[in-house]
Amino acid sequence: MSDEREERQPLDLDIDQLLRESAIAAAEFDAENTQAEFDEANQQDLQDRQALRRVSGLSTELQDVNDAEYRQLRLEKVVLVGVWTTGSATEVENSMKELAALAETAGSQVMEGFIQRRDRADPSTYIGSGKVEEVRQSVIATGADTVVCDGELSPAQLRSLESKLKVKVIDRTALILDIFAQHAKSREGKAQVELAQMSYMLPRLRGWGDSLSRQAGGIGGRGPGETKIETDRRRINDKMAKLRKEIKEMKVARDTKRQERTKNNIPAVAIAGYTNAGKSSLMNRITGAGVLVENALFATLDPTVRKVTASDGRVYTLADTVGFVRHLPHQLVEAFKSTLEEVAAADVIVHVVDGSDPDPRGQITAVRQVINELGGGDILEIIAVNKADIAAPEVLMQILREESNAYAFSARTGFGLATLQKAIESALPRPRVEISVTIPFSRGDLVSTIHNRGEILSENYSEDGTIIHAMVDADVKKRIDEVLGA
Repeated sequence: MSDEREERQPLDLDIDQLLRESAIAAAEFDAENTQAEFDEANQQDLQDRQALRRVSGLSTELQDVNDAEYRQLRLEKVVLVGVWTTGSATEVENSMKELAALAETAGSQVMEGFIQRRDRADPSTYIGSGKVEEVRQSVIATGADTVVCDGELSPAQLRSLESKLKVKVIDRTALILDIFAQHAKSREGKAQVELAQMSYMLPRLRGWGDSLSRQAGGIGGRGPGETKIETDRRRINDKMAKLRKEIKEMKVARDTKRQERTKNNIPAVAIAGYTNAGKSSLMNRITGAGVLVENALFATLDPTVRKVTASDGRVYTLADTVGFVRHLPHQLVEAFKSTLEEVAAADVIVHVVDGSDPDPRGQITAVRQVINELGGGDILEIIAVNKADIAAPEVLMQILREESNAYAFSARTGFGLATLQKAIESALPRPRVEISVTIPFSRGDLVSTIHNRGEILSENYSEDGTIIHAMVDADVKKRIDEVLGA
């Protein structure tokens, strides 16, 4: 029997050793990969978004450009076209670079770009006839299927360019709408994008040749005299009315949540800024919200609101909003008004700026223009210059000198983040009613409310309860009086 134990003992020792080694290896693996697993879980949306790609050369759609309005917007190989009417050459080049980034975000491959210097855009073809022929030759040489214009084209300009270039022509507005349609996730976001698309498409409605000029008859028409295009316009208007009603109903839920926060006097901070400036990265750094982060324009559309506890114990909300861009289509501003109201209703706006951008001042101007349109021009603004680790030092110093309430930070490395958070907390509205009370130990809920919604000046303990000297708002003071008076 003892011999059997002696024979088993080496095997038992081997198993124990293997278990110990396995546990050590697992612990080391967990320590090395905890952050990676966290990032992977939070970026699942990014993987899902990248799982579906447009494949060039596999289209089975109609080749006749006159049928373009019945095709889906497909961006495989594109040629960019811009008109330089005002500003410097650098500003025009930056605008074209942004258009190229928009096109790549939509899933296209940019083949070539053209800029024409003109006093104003051609009312017929946007660019001159000579430049149209030059673009046509480039389309043929590169095999491009789409021409993207850096401006909003009229219906007549679209038709004229398509007939001359023999490929699909879209403008900056249609490109941004396409990106929004790809990235919208929530029910409200999808409805808002669809409404914006229909608002844009309605005046540009066309059809196969002259088919839409025919009179419609039968079910769905309004009798003899109504043409096919009139029927389609009526149906689009009906659909837009339905979408507006749905968005209005969804807005009620958002307003209810906002009213509850207002009722409790919870300060609200909104993160606004240019698209791809790092708003979602800042949100994740401060709250750990796990918002989708991607090096692309308009990566996140749906607003995220999280609760944050300040260093002094007060609670405030932090909202991540949709990014802005130069010449943001008015259809989007109108459709996303309920979402963008988070900015107008905030107590503090954290305006995130990309410090590494070639024109950060242009970003600031474009964002402030939209904020003013939303009615948030008088709200306290903090300029947060992101990407300080890769931005030019002279650019950072210029912004910090010109803006009185500006801070540099890096969401990637964490540099300057603590200073920025202190600036946000200092900017929060402070309660104005001073109290000095003794709260019974049985009312710990009241002490918690004072900590969350007030500013503690001193706190001590006695046999009767917690002695608190603090600054609170009027509602908390009223509740304290009711409890202590009872």
